[in-house]
Amino acid sequence: MKASLDFEEESFFQGNTAILTAAIRKEEMIKSIKESPLYSIVNPRSIAFFGASNNFLRMGSIMLSSVQELGYEGKIYPVHQKEKQVRGLTAYRSIMDLPEVPDLAVIVLPTAIVCRTLEECGKKGIRHAIIVSGGFREAGPEGAALQKEMEAVARQYGIRFLGPNCLGIANPYIKLNPTTLTAEGPPGFVGLASQSGSFITQMFDYLHRNGMGFSAALSVGNEASIDIVDCLEYLGVCPNTKVITLYIEGITRGEAFVRAAKNIIRRKPIVALYVGGSEAGKHAGRSHTGSLSGPNEIYDGVFRQCGIIRAQSLTEMFDYALALGTLPKPKGNRVIIQTHSGGPGATAADACGRAGLRLPPLSAQTVEKLQPMIPRTASTANPLDLTYSLNSAESFFDIPDLLLGDPNADMLLAYFLSPGIFVDRILREMGVSEEEIPKTRNKMLIDHAEAFRSLVKRHPDKPIVGFTYRSLQEGMVRYLLDRAIPIYQDPERAARAMAAVLQYHRVRESIATSDV
Repeated sequence: MKASLDFEEESFFQGNTAILTAAIRKEEMIKSIKESPLYSIVNPRSIAFFGASNNFLRMGSIMLSSVQELGYEGKIYPVHQKEKQVRGLTAYRSIMDLPEVPDLAVIVLPTAIVCRTLEECGKKGIRHAIIVSGGFREAGPEGAALQKEMEAVARQYGIRFLGPNCLGIANPYIKLNPTTLTAEGPPGFVGLASQSGSFITQMFDYLHRNGMGFSAALSVGNEASIDIVDCLEYLGVCPNTKVITLYIEGITRGEAFVRAAKNIIRRKPIVALYVGGSEAGKHAGRSHTGSLSGPNEIYDGVFRQCGIIRAQSLTEMFDYALALGTLPKPKGNRVIIQTHSGGPGATAADACGRAGLRLPPLSAQTVEKLQPMIPRTASTANPLDLTYSLNSAESFFDIPDLLLGDPNADMLLAYFLSPGIFVDRILREMGVSEEEIPKTRNKMLIDHAEAFRSLVKRHPDKPIVGFTYRSLQEGMVRYLLDRAIPIYQDPERAARAMAAVLQYHRVRESIATSDV
């Protein structure tokens, strides 16, 4: 009986090791994220707001308006010495008058009274703050002295804060956006830590238009208390973040940065844009946040050492993030290109070659299966150029399905040309009424998009990427983007993003191997 029980216990734990490991890892991550100084800043249940008034032109008023517009469900306590109500909310003359101790203070006040206000927050018991106000280290010696005073106050009361000279955070998952612009689009998987505040507020629309959204966005400003390393560590354990993006003007805690990045790379990709390597970037960063920059070569070495993918532009950083957050690990660098126009196909082939991707020939079996499905004018080389085909159903499922099943294919790059206006013309020629055209067109495009999207489930280990020269907001393309099929505005961007996915997985494997 005892031997049988031992066997059953052993079988149970062997069969459930993965479940138990995942549960333990989840508990560890929850513990880690709650221990972060950023947790209460990114996930506050209540906020004291300094600097908002009924004058909408004030920056604090604009930021509070953004919080209200997104629908934050926590408590908001405006603090104002004169107004009894601010933007429809009960206002308090002093932080001491609040009925509770808020999780977070947002301070958008004149430089001269920030330190006094932070001290009052400390006396109230507030331990986390966002200091938006500028005029500190970035403004010269006098401002630097004020920043040191602020840091001393924070240490005295155990306050951790973002800033000064920042725009704080955005957390769409709890409908929190205390920035200057309205948040657009649903929450997503991109975490951003930025030494520029504007990027966390000006990127909402950009990300949404390109099929992404923020999981959390953090601006550090002058990094007087919380720096970009703290943000990196927070995003590393943030459950909503699949890809971490960094906008860097200078790193002060180099060893801690490398250590944190190396640890995170095992779980999540990191993409960085460093702008301090040139003389122009160095001077801009110093006047912006007072950051100390270094030569490009040093940062190249640092990024390589810890497995970070370096982007050369903001566009490239988010292009990489889209691919890294949506695509599976490719088995190799062999790409099959599907197009129905020679020029886009040739351009895509050239872009793939320059990105270090290979274009293998189609196998004889694939060519044989394709013959009855494509026009005689089509090319069965790689790129596969379908030219003009009336059989649209096959174009959107059977043909790419065959290509993905080819033993020579590791990835598929498909050209999309699906303008709704062209479909409308066809429907008119077929005699469809003007009233019925929109509904019929949308159904046709969605049917084609769903056929294409089903390929992801049929080939889960082969990345599928699209490109188009038309708008990403056109019906079918937008439908696919919203359902995690990455589509780019041109093949060069698509090819570089596919190469970035390969780079990440190779680096990740290299780091894992070096640990053994």
